[in-house]
Amino acid sequence: MERAVKKFVSFDFEVFGKVQGVFFRKYTQQKAMELGLVGWVKNTQTKTVIGTVQGPSDKTRAMRTWLTREGSPKSRIDELKVRNEKTIETLEYKAFDVIRDEND
Repeated sequence: MERAVKKFVSFDFEVFGKVQGVFFRKYTQQKAMELGLVGWVKNTQTKTVIGTVQGPSDKTRAMRTWLTREGSPKSRIDELKVRNEKTIETLEYKAFDVIRDEND
């Protein structure tokens, strides 16, 4: 009998709107951890937030909805762009990290 291989979903994202200076990364990390997801999030120099999310399909779908509609309490999300969505067999991260740059 073959052992079932657990599949995960991975996607990269970029969020546009008022998403810097409103604790967006912190809330994104909290939501990802609540859903049991791994990956990372960081600010860009163009005032967007980018990251990677990985985990079970239903949980990544919930995160995608959150990134589209909710965000942090003081944020305003204008658009979510998702790239490189794919099925993977192994998670590439161990946790969900906020990546800080020299301006933080």
